[in-house]
Amino acid sequence: MQIKQAAAATLDSAAAATGYLRPAGAVTSTPMVLRDFAHAASKAASPHRSFAGETVARAALPVALLLLWLAVTSLGLINEFALPSPARVLRAYGELWSAGDLQVALQASLSRAVSGLLIGGSTGLLLGVAAGLNKTAERGYDAVLQMLRTTPFIALVPIFVVWLGIGELSKVALIAMASITPMYLSVYHAIRGIDAKLLELGQSFRLSRAHQIRLIILPTATPGVLVGVRYSAAAALLALVAAEQINANAGIGFILNNANQFQRTDIIIAGILVYAVLGIVVDITLREIERRALAWRGSAHG
Repeated sequence: MQIKQAAAATLDSAAAATGYLRPAGAVTSTPMVLRDFAHAASKAASPHRSFAGETVARAALPVALLLLWLAVTSLGLINEFALPSPARVLRAYGELWSAGDLQVALQASLSRAVSGLLIGGSTGLLLGVAAGLNKTAERGYDAVLQMLRTTPFIALVPIFVVWLGIGELSKVALIAMASITPMYLSVYHAIRGIDAKLLELGQSFRLSRAHQIRLIILPTATPGVLVGVRYSAAAALLALVAAEQINANAGIGFILNNANQFQRTDIIIAGILVYAVLGIVVDITLREIERRALAWRGSAHG
């Protein structure tokens, strides 16, 4: 009983620092205390911004760049071949869409990116959890993953072609390899960055290791895991660009290679913008998932 009273006192003092106060007269149970405190400790002190204001702030720079592009091409400050006008790029989209090339390319590129992300992200998640919870696991492979992190994935293209050929396997493997380390590092640091007082509190309540993981570690590390998903998705899209240069016969990269051979700058820029839009859509989608999954934090980070 004395241990639980001391732990509850520690909880109240620590909770006050995080802005969480238990209601007066509330009954303190071990799972409820730990869950509430873990949630409170994870709250971030950032001001709430409206959705409209957030959208305007994020769209300001892209709109400004579009207007600058339109002005430069309209005034003839840059050669039309080097930088086609927005109207020419729109006509290129219409040409690709009417021929059905854009739809097929999007399907092929998304299939590669999603497959690689699922494989690489899952691997990074498992490795990050193991290294975060177990120092032996960290010592076993952390150095290898750190070396992989500092190696540009585009440098792996030649060796992947030798090992796996020029088919889909090498492309998906390259994307998966690029997705591992962002997820691993985010999950590892999310677990290792948990406040030691939380873990001490769990020990005070004599929780088993499994209960500590379920009630303390997982809720507190969830924001870091979701950030890792976003980073891995961004890395997967970057690797997709490099992967589709490996003798692709479908995908956005295939369209870019053909456009380069025929000197179609408008189609090249159109393909680059497709990659950019894919990145924006994926990031917005994952931000919304993160916002909904972490609604208990009470502050909007999306």
